[in-house]
Amino acid sequence: MQEFLRACDAVVEDANTKNLATLMSLPPVSLLQRANANYDGAWFNVKHLYALLLHTEDMRPLHALAGEFGYVVVKTDAPVAIDIHQALGRAALEFAEVTVETHSAMADGRVDQVERARILREIDHAERALAQLKASVKVA
Repeated sequence: MQEFLRACDAVVEDANTKNLATLMSLPPVSLLQRANANYDGAWFNVKHLYALLLHTEDMRPLHALAGEFGYVVVKTDAPVAIDIHQALGRAALEFAEVTVETHSAMADGRVDQVERARILREIDHAERALAQLKASVKVA
């Protein structure tokens, strides 16, 4: 929890604290106390974290929180919605390529490192195509 509080403290100190506190509907002194990593009474709740991330766009607290649980936060671009028929066709094609690559690799009864890398690359392509299909269906 200490790394998380240090990250929150750093973001608050790096920001214009008075303006940030106003955006977060907190008095500046209260914000400074809640984010102070050296204060035993510091208490940063989920609403504070959300507001801090939203208004500063500084993701250090999120990275610190995830890191304390053994996770890593990676920003990804949302898939762009396209015509559903095109998205479905692309997803089907990518899945077929996964199938072909896997069957080719298993022809000799084993999968070597090069074949494994090819299969994983095709799976990645298929996952992206499915994400695009999902985005396309949501907007339809």
